[in-house]
Amino acid sequence: MHGEQAGKRKVNILKAREMQPKLRQIIRDGEGPTVEFKRCTNELTNSVFETVSAFSNRYGGHLFLGIEDNGIISGISPDSVQGIKRNFVNTLNNSQRFSPTLFIALEEAEIDGRIVLWCYIPANSQVVMFGNRIYDRADGSDMDITRNSTMVAHISQCKAADYSERKIFPYAKESDFEFARLMPIVRRLTSSHHTNHPWEKMNNDGIIKSAGLYRAEPETGKSGYTLAAILLFGRPEVILSCTPNYVTDAICRRDNLDRYDDRLLVRVNLIDAYDQLIGFINKHTLDRFFLVDGQRVSVISWIARELVSNILVHREYTGAYPAKIIIERERIVTENWCLPKAPGKIDPYTFTPYPKNPLLANFFVNIGRADVLGSGVRNLYKYTKIYSGREPELIEGDVFKTIVPIALSDTSMSDKMSDNHQVSHNNYRLKLLGYLSRNTEISAAKAAVIIGRSTKTARRVLLQLVDEGVVAAVGANRNRKYRVIE
Repeated sequence: MHGEQAGKRKVNILKAREMQPKLRQIIRDGEGPTVEFKRCTNELTNSVFETVSAFSNRYGGHLFLGIEDNGIISGISPDSVQGIKRNFVNTLNNSQRFSPTLFIALEEAEIDGRIVLWCYIPANSQVVMFGNRIYDRADGSDMDITRNSTMVAHISQCKAADYSERKIFPYAKESDFEFARLMPIVRRLTSSHHTNHPWEKMNNDGIIKSAGLYRAEPETGKSGYTLAAILLFGRPEVILSCTPNYVTDAICRRDNLDRYDDRLLVRVNLIDAYDQLIGFINKHTLDRFFLVDGQRVSVISWIARELVSNILVHREYTGAYPAKIIIERERIVTENWCLPKAPGKIDPYTFTPYPKNPLLANFFVNIGRADVLGSGVRNLYKYTKIYSGREPELIEGDVFKTIVPIALSDTSMSDKMSDNHQVSHNNYRLKLLGYLSRNTEISAAKAAVIIGRSTKTARRVLLQLVDEGVVAAVGANRNRKYRVIE
């Protein structure tokens, strides 16, 4: 077990290398309103969670464990890393400790030969309490403001102005929601992505309150379900009455460039909308499998996941601009209304993530349909480069726009290949990759025997694997062999 944990730790540290320049710069700049250092060599202290509450209630911020107040890196004990990470996630998900619960994971980085744990705490759309106390951030320190009604009211008012998902609909009643159908789906998704998640054993009311989807407003006396709750669980007619302009317009425009080849208008709750939009993208894109971190991965599925979760979670629902997913011959484009915080093109390694709808984002993370804030952008860059060899563009403005280049089908295949043809092609790939996992090389003639097709077809499949960077061609012409790239 210890060896497995060490192996996983190395993988995590490798993944963090791309963030090294930014992390080092933040550490050099020192503590401040949005940066906090904690020693935490062997265990977590309550001050860590007080900072989580304070960051959530103010502007968000970067939390580092294993660093002294003066910026000296003391590091985390290697034997304590997994325990600290597990305790951090469990505490933030414990409704007895945090209200609302949060889903934020610590990431590892090796800096100056020592292990540092860090995460970005996004600003939340609700006032976040830890241990029934409310904390605020000022001058680089965490302050308990629970008894300061003026400051609590100020924070609450600022959040109400920034986050429309918090809007209370006091007359919305339980019959306006599809809890009976959707809650079992939520529990199933949660348990399949997170071991021993508290939502598995909670009743419907417990999940709603834990996720911050029902709230009271002390300054006005209003209480009830929020817009976030209605978007996630509401019946279509209720969603329409609360957000009249809500729609996601999915269009496939490859052959008929003046109009469209296929179109889907999605006006249902976000849980069902996710499935419908994922299905639309999968229907109109070529599914190719690649070896990623030693595993075969359907890369287009990951790209679709990031695009759909982003357009559902991080858009402004009060605007009249319809969200769009447009699939063209060479790219996928998404557009949605946005309240921009940092207009311009996003750099995945230097940008500061800012949640547009923290409640919706946190809910999607809990059910495994989104990643911790910031990871989704990096995943989109990673998988788009694998799929097409090019980088996506993410442009923040009044309309948030994402452009993902996608590779065209091989010239030997029609863009309108049948489902059976595509399944057969993927089966050929599986058979050849299976053979190569047990043998050092393969020829086109041998590949033809394995898949039961002509040598020409076998060579075409092998060349596609070469194009994807999975295998390498060695030799020329009839003596050519194909080997897995280590």
